[in-house]
Formats: sequence, C-alpha cells, structure tokens
Amino acid sequence: MTFRDFFYIRKSDRSALLVVLAVVLVAVGLIYWVGREDNLKASSDFIGQEQTNDLQEQNAASQLSRGSGESSYYAVPEQQAERFEFDPNTADSTQLLRLGLQPWQVRSIYRYRSKGGVFREASDFARLYGLTQKQYRELLPYIRISSDYRPAAELVGPRGKNGYEALSPAPRDGGGEENDSRIGYPVKLKAGEHVVLNLADTTALKQVPGIGSYFARRIVAYGQQLGGYTSAEQLLEIEGFPEEALPYFQVNTGEIRKLNLNTLSLSKLRQHPYLNFYQARAINDYRRLKGPLSSLDDLRLLPEFPPRAIERLRPYVEF
Repeated sequence: MTFRDFFYIRKSDRSALLVVLAVVLVAVGLIYWVGREDNLKASSDFIGQEQTNDLQEQNAASQLSRGSGESSYYAVPEQQAERFEFDPNTADSTQLLRLGLQPWQVRSIYRYRSKGGVFREASDFARLYGLTQKQYRELLPYIRISSDYRPAAELVGPRGKNGYEALSPAPRDGGGEENDSRIGYPVKLKAGEHVVLNLADTTALKQVPGIGSYFARRIVAYGQQLGGYTSAEQLLEIEGFPEEALPYFQVNTGEIRKLNLNTLSLSKLRQHPYLNFYQARAINDYRRLKGPLSSLDDLRLLPEFPPRAIERLRPYVEF
C-alpha cells in the first residue's frame, strides 16, 4: 500500500463526509443565531431597566424641587457664613472658609502672604480676587489689622541731631520701658550740595533727592562695570534713572580703571558696557591679523566702531 493510497477516499465516503460537514455548518449557524437573539433581548431588557431608573430619578427630583421650591437636580445645602473678628495676615484656612470665602480665594491669600504680601489696611482686603462688594461690606467691620503690620513710616519722629530722621521708640514686650535702638534714613541734600561719583558709597548716594537703596546700588554696580564715571550724564544710561537728580553729582576723573586692548581676552573685553560681542571680536581679529593696536584710531575703518562708539570708549582704554 502506497502513501497516496492511504489518503484515497471512495466516492460513497466523500458523499457521506459532505453531508456531515453540511450538518455541522447548519448547527453552528443555529447556535450563533440563537445566541445573538438572546443578547439582543438582554440588551433591550437592560436599556428598558435603565430608562425606568432614569424616569424614577427624574420623578423623585421633580417632587423634591416642588417641595423645596428649587429647580436644581440635587438639593445641596449651602454652608452658612459666620462673622467674627479676623486678621487677614494671620487667619488660617479654617477661619477663612468659615467666613464664607471660597477655597480658591483662600489659596490666593496664602500665595499672596507667602510672597511677602501684607494687608496693611482693612481696605487692602477688597483687592482679593472674586470678592464682591456685598461680601466686603459684610466683612469690613470684622477686619482687624495688627499693629505689627502697620506701615513703619507711621513711627517717624522728629529730626535727630545726627542728621537722620529718628523713629520713635517702641515699648518692649511685657513692660513699659522704651527700646533705646534707633532706626533712621539719611537726610536729603539741599540745592547746591553734591556727592562725588567714584568716591561715594551707597549711604552717601542715598542722600541725593530721588535716590533710594535701589538706584544707589545700581550706581555703584554700573560704576564698577565701567571702571569709573567720567561724566554725571552716564547715570542716565541706568534704566529709569531720575534725570532731576543729576545736579547733585560731581565727577572725579582721577579714579578711572582702564582696559588694555592689546592684552585682554575676548571674554574680558566684552564685559565692559561699551563693548559688545561683535566689537570685542573685531578687536581680537585685528590683533590676530595686524598686530597690536597703537590707538583707537586704528579701529575707525571697522564697521563695528562708529565715531560715537570710539569717543565714549576713549577714556577707558590704554595700549
């Protein structure tokens, strides 16, 4: 018997096999169809039950709204706002919520205080975002700002003999004794008085009318970057500098720190306020290609150095 004869099927057997396959296919089709009908019936029953539940909930909600006089789906009780004295600089979240403020308003107060913000007056509380005029009028009688948060300028006393405005002494805790410490600020210069740039420190600079701690620090820092001031008008290069303060300044040009254009590196050159990156690179390229510079006039033919740039740089360079 060969391998081919093993798989040979007679004609009568083939007919029987086809009949069996047809019966199997019909049975599978019936099973699939019956299962599909059951699923559709279950789905329709589920949808019908869901619709019934929804209808029951709607009826219950309508009955609740008719009984309470409200149209909302659920009756959510509102928290009754309380009224008591509070300091917005120290009140915690529980107290602020009891006052009727929203959680996001409480978070805004906390962020404001964390960044150094202070409520100095009761009216400052009106700036709270989302606070209505009605809420503010209701809360205003209960706002109590501690004296610790009042402006320090209210403590300014008469002019002292040392040329400073002395602050009135504050009582010590637990007793009526006075604190001997004094805090003050410098008396401003009068017309015709001057301070000398390149020699004055921040304390002397703050005596100039219109100059406070910020501009005093900026004047000193910019002078160090320049290597010293050659003219009081250079102060106008500081952003926002008050022009009316210029008559109170004099310049001592003997303290100028100069740059050696033949020895400084590119990074050192560009640190000067009067030299940008392209100008510093042009100087470096000139030295590399043509050798050391003998004067600023050697740079006149370079597009990076217009006449104005050369003239304002002249007091600060050497060769």
